[in-house]
Amino acid sequence: MPSKILNVGLIGFGLSGRYFHSPFLSTNPNFKIKTVVERSKNEAQEFDPSIGNARSVEELLSDEEIDLVFICTPNDTHFEYAMDALQNGKHVVIEKPFSATEEEARELVKVAGEKGLILTAYQNRRWDSDFLTIQKLLGEGKLGDIIEYECRYDRYREAVAGSWKERAVPVGGNVYNLGPHLIDQALVLFGEPETVTADIRIVRPNSEIDDYFDIRLGYPDKSVIVKSSLMVYENKLRYVLHGTKGSFIKGGLDPQEETLRQNVLPTEKPWGVEPEDRWGTLYSEAFTGIVESEAGDYMPFYQNVYDAIVNGAELAVKPEEVLRTCRVIDLAFQSSNEKKVLAY
Repeated sequence: MPSKILNVGLIGFGLSGRYFHSPFLSTNPNFKIKTVVERSKNEAQEFDPSIGNARSVEELLSDEEIDLVFICTPNDTHFEYAMDALQNGKHVVIEKPFSATEEEARELVKVAGEKGLILTAYQNRRWDSDFLTIQKLLGEGKLGDIIEYECRYDRYREAVAGSWKERAVPVGGNVYNLGPHLIDQALVLFGEPETVTADIRIVRPNSEIDDYFDIRLGYPDKSVIVKSSLMVYENKLRYVLHGTKGSFIKGGLDPQEETLRQNVLPTEKPWGVEPEDRWGTLYSEAFTGIVESEAGDYMPFYQNVYDAIVNGAELAVKPEEVLRTCRVIDLAFQSSNEKKVLAY
């Protein structure tokens, strides 16, 4: 048995709370999902009858037994709810986007530091199959020095759905939705850029949100591009890397989300294994052929949060890393609006 079990509260039980967080928290013996905020529904109890229900954020945060809060609500509420949770002495994990601006993010980080609380962002895509594979290839020097890196996360959604994610709401749009994943991955690989240049636009008929972005991070020795469009019918391509020793091209998505959506728990083995048709291809003088993907697994994120809170371990997704992603997003919007290359 763990030395301490952390009581967790989830604010929201949509896609994120139900299909990402709950399966991992419920199968890790270090955590207990104590309460979920649902204003009118009882879907958390359908997932696990032992989970308590709170009808308001205030009710959840007033519970002194709650140690850790996950913010799984619409984007424009993240700052307010996270600040309230910190002020109530709770450790906090915030879904992407972490906040609307770098300034808001810095406020949250400052309060967490003053109160000695753990605060981090849910950058689960660091534990995707494809990204782990790329990190391994780079670590082994298979591509040499990277000259060009491009990561895409495209979808085809011609019909504008009724979701709040498709409405012109504060902190809405595709940059806030998918941008944090792609930007964080690039910064993990290559560190802070010198410049940020972006083209953010609406490409779908009748769309209310930015549904296309091309964000370029400037480095002295490489080109780093992260892109997303919701108007790509053939959206298989994910990564293209060119280096001094070879190239790596990969398509397909990590299988964990689709598996979780089928109500399969991460205790099912094998977990996070990509089908062979999603494996990438390495092209080099030393070897040209298919590279088997590493297995993806989001559980290390949760275990790291536990170890940081209980054992004083270093966070995997550090506050300073969260801040740099927020900064790039701010600069991307400014660059696109002003049609300028901006210094980071």
